[in-house]
Amino acid sequence: MKVKIFDYESEKDLEEEINDFIDEEKEVIDIKYQVACSIYSEEQIYCFSAMILYKEK
Repeated sequence: MKVKIFDYESEKDLEEEINDFIDEEKEVIDIKYQVACSIYSEEQIYCFSAMILYKEK
């Protein structure tokens, strides 16, 4: 079993990278998704991340 972690500021970027990563040579076991938000000065910062547990076929 292997793990791949993704971390992006945009949910669309995260979605694209996950879809590019998943292919017919990988058996996805589980995907854990997380969103974090913080405030720096007057700016809101979002962090969209995912961890994929998979096996190579």
